[in-house]
Amino acid sequence: MFTIETRQIGPIEGTETLTDYILSNPDTGEWATVLPGFGGILRQLVLRKGDTRYKVVDSPASAQALLADETYASALMFPFASRVRHGIYQFEGNDYVLPLNEVMRDNALHGFVHQKPFRVIHQEANLHHASLTIQFNYTGDVPGYPFPFSLVVTYALSAQGLGVSFKASNTGSTRCPAAFGWHPYFTLNNAPVDELELTLPVRAIVELDQHMIPTGKRPVPADRLGTFAMQNVQLDTPFEAQFSDENGKKQAVTTLRWPEENVALELTQSESLPYIVVYTPLRRDSIAIEPQTANANAFNNGEGLTVLNPGDELQGSIDVRLI
Repeated sequence: MFTIETRQIGPIEGTETLTDYILSNPDTGEWATVLPGFGGILRQLVLRKGDTRYKVVDSPASAQALLADETYASALMFPFASRVRHGIYQFEGNDYVLPLNEVMRDNALHGFVHQKPFRVIHQEANLHHASLTIQFNYTGDVPGYPFPFSLVVTYALSAQGLGVSFKASNTGSTRCPAAFGWHPYFTLNNAPVDELELTLPVRAIVELDQHMIPTGKRPVPADRLGTFAMQNVQLDTPFEAQFSDENGKKQAVTTLRWPEENVALELTQSESLPYIVVYTPLRRDSIAIEPQTANANAFNNGEGLTVLNPGDELQGSIDVRLI
């Protein structure tokens, strides 16, 4: 029987104590924790292969570390993913200016729901899974984005691993631009990245300028096709995903393998997420694999951008498992 429990963490400066929701499978010792009050992030994820449990998501361990974190660990990125150059864009004949939160590169970065309070709207635990559904409602008060929306995210732990699904709805009276992304840092018990191998389902690499803004696309180089060793490889790179048909559905599967332990993490993204950003942090004990519905600077270049009519929805899913 799967279970859901809660515990209090914090307080974080400027907030009250936060409630951590623990989704668990007592039979296998697998579990996930979600922090609705702090951007709805997946804070921890432990999965099992054989008799060994692996920490597979890396994020700050304490409440104060969460507040100080600048890596956007596990962030839900909406209403835009990655960057908007200068924070400036045009939409249907009007000019908009977003707050800049990547000052050194002069960009607006990763939307603005990170660290915002989500509320729990549904939870369920039974013989098959434990799931938690959270929601953030936005009224249109951030400068540069006067478009109300509702973002609903469900985390579901089952025997197949962890599923993450999202649904963003235009709750306003006008059309709006939208893009979603997820920013988890994956690890296999903090194994050194140099001991891992990566298989990317990609068909093009996005070229970037010095501000990390796309300038075009080119074919994926030979050393990034198929499976390649991560030793001495540094990435901070967007890719266009390559999808395959599985059981009548198009999906892209990224695999992070630790040959020494004969274990691999699989991340599967639905067709509505046609971009992947891969980033290797300097500490090199985890790797960010970020599914996105649109390219960086999509509010300006339109690549993958979704335009939602009033009442329309942008939705998709991401699955994580060990093999």
